[in-house]
Amino acid sequence: MSKNKEYAATYMEYAMEQMKRYGIPASVTLAQGILESSNGKSELAVKGNAHFGIKCTDEWLKNNGSYLVYTDDRPNEKFCTYSTVADSYEHHSAFLKENTRYKDCFALPADDYKGWCAGLQRAGYATGDNYGGLLQQIIERNGLNKYDEMVMKEAKANGITIGADVIRKQPQENKLGGQYSLPLRRESFMLVTSAFGMRNDPLDVTRQQMHKGIDVKTKHEAVLATETGGKVTAVNENAQTAGGKSVHIEYSREDGSRYEVAYLHLDSIQVKAGDSVRAGQQVAVTGNTGTRTTGEHLHIGVKQVMENGNKRDIDPVAYVAEIAERGNIRTELLCNGENLLAKYEPEITMADNQEESTKQETDMPLSVEGWMKKLLSSEDSGVGMGGGDPIMEMITTLYTGLMALVTQFDEQKQKASREQQMQEATEACLIRKIDIAGLVPTAEKCHVRLSDAGSPMLEATVNGQKISHELTKDEVNSLTKTLGNEQLADVDKRQRIASLVGNIVLLKQASLNYNQGVEQGQERTEGVRM
Repeated sequence: MSKNKEYAATYMEYAMEQMKRYGIPASVTLAQGILESSNGKSELAVKGNAHFGIKCTDEWLKNNGSYLVYTDDRPNEKFCTYSTVADSYEHHSAFLKENTRYKDCFALPADDYKGWCAGLQRAGYATGDNYGGLLQQIIERNGLNKYDEMVMKEAKANGITIGADVIRKQPQENKLGGQYSLPLRRESFMLVTSAFGMRNDPLDVTRQQMHKGIDVKTKHEAVLATETGGKVTAVNENAQTAGGKSVHIEYSREDGSRYEVAYLHLDSIQVKAGDSVRAGQQVAVTGNTGTRTTGEHLHIGVKQVMENGNKRDIDPVAYVAEIAERGNIRTELLCNGENLLAKYEPEITMADNQEESTKQETDMPLSVEGWMKKLLSSEDSGVGMGGGDPIMEMITTLYTGLMALVTQFDEQKQKASREQQMQEATEACLIRKIDIAGLVPTAEKCHVRLSDAGSPMLEATVNGQKISHELTKDEVNSLTKTLGNEQLADVDKRQRIASLVGNIVLLKQASLNYNQGVEQGQERTEGVRM
């Protein structure tokens, strides 16, 4: 038996289980394991049960995830390690499923291994130019697609839908036996796009309004009850009201205090008025319903219920802070780079906790660039493209670097307060577009936009002609190296970026003009034949 077939025979059960739960062909998972772990004999596989070479994210390190230092694309990079090989397979599947770059792969049939190989190649899973071809070659030489066929046959016989049984991340464990939960499943932080208090009306920026809640960025995800023993007091299924579909839940505590938590702009609701709920129970799915919304998010409102039945609006951040403390749940509510929970955290003295106090003294506020990288790379942000692979890291660096360079040459942006700069950085990540027309004087319009899959698109208008071009890995690399060159002054960076982008635009124009000329020539020829 060859080494490849021996590896497949050893780990085929793991791969088949992942196929059942996530919809990733078992043959593809096995081929990746064979290729990336050298049949389970690589240093990472032997020392850390890591068969897929996934690099550590900030969240992995924050949660004390184990790792090994290894030289790959760059020296001394940190790679995730696991207690078992099964954990490595699980993390690999979750990495693909939760990274939007691979969503086109999940739209394929679960046994379409050829489509998956090509899809992983297009999405830039690995830096090698023939990665997809190598995977397909391994599958076909070793007959690994037989494991796909086994899973499909079993699923058909038992009436199972492949990929429909993914176990979602559960709320963090706490010391009180699951009595408290965050309203959304998050490992690290929730991105607050609009805080409690006065703000500009999002539908009419010329007027101010009181925002009686917080808005959290979401992506069609589960909404959870926050305390055990809650009662659903109201459900609105009318999507055409101001707050859209909504759920109100009241929590009565042993100390006599009562709080009502409202979730607005929901897509669907899984409870009815009068239902009792427990902490962590799914009550709804986030959405974008209602007449007063500009995009998908979860509006959370909290009211304190008085003894006489009157209700008073309170900052939901204070409520979440209390839930986190009672449930021993570590999290952050980040808005424009600042943790809104910080003002509600109990003071810690040097005598109480030397390590924590020292950490607070050394913590520095995030820079605009650092904040953007955090949003783009973290799954917890609600806008994250998913970190962990070198291509995505390079794209993130390009995007944030362009933002920094644009700011350097915009006097208004330079004069803006830190809060305004952070707000603009947040908006750039939310809309995934940066206007770089100021760096490219030859274009009437020019911007870099990140597609849903995380691909950087250069879009411009030159002499009235619209151009759209997906930047190649080489082009991204050239732009990133220029932006990161500390030896260059900002003026020189601007000139080089303008030159690089200008050349890309000219080549794209030439290609478009050539194709148009060919089409016109064909039309003339067809006209003669007629």
